[in-house]
Amino acid sequence: MQREYHKWFSPNLNRDMELLIFGHAGARVLVFPTRRGRFHEYEDLGLVEALADQLENGWLQLFCVDSVDRESIYNRYVAPYDRIRRHSQYEQYILNEVLPLSRLKNPQPFMISHGCSLGAYHAVNIALRHPQWFGKVVAFSGRYSLSEPVAEFRGLFDDYYDEEIYFHSPNHFLPNLADDAVLNHLRRLEIVMTIGVDDPFIQSNFALSEALWNKHINHQLLMWDGRAHQASDWQKMVQLYL
Repeated sequence: MQREYHKWFSPNLNRDMELLIFGHAGARVLVFPTRRGRFHEYEDLGLVEALADQLENGWLQLFCVDSVDRESIYNRYVAPYDRIRRHSQYEQYILNEVLPLSRLKNPQPFMISHGCSLGAYHAVNIALRHPQWFGKVVAFSGRYSLSEPVAEFRGLFDDYYDEEIYFHSPNHFLPNLADDAVLNHLRRLEIVMTIGVDDPFIQSNFALSEALWNKHINHQLLMWDGRAHQASDWQKMVQLYL
């Protein structure tokens, strides 16, 4: 299996960023790590190995990016405004640096946005905000609003809320989305979400699914037994849905 390591200084983030590419051809897959995860996490969790056949046969090519969650939404040492601003800079890094690299490496136009846990949030958020760049979204065990506390998980902005947080919260901005051009892009997306029936974020998934249906956006929301929030679960899911 082809494996490439890349590192460069990101002008959008003003720091070095790393990523791994797996495979040589096929649909391009933008892979976000879990909460505070690193670019090598997808490989470490056995998910690359779970997709070995698809990668070796040239059906998929993975672009596994790093996160800046420790500097953004999970950085309690800076003000909430600075957390969401850093998150927006990260989105610009993905759009203006990672996606062009993926197109340079692979001319295949079909792009999939994918992630597990918080990576599912990243995958859904960027695809719903910029659907013109994606053909499919595959999100496992996601949380689609970061500002509200759920069970043992705190809200990530300490009761602060502004327009930027709103527009990075799929469960908030999607119900009010009225731009026909954006909605038409969204309606051509293939969207697959999974969630465990015991996952504390199941209501977040129900809310997003309801908003999608209300906008006439087809999608699948698939229920798994238990919490289904571990690498062993995601290894099975990627073979079924990616």
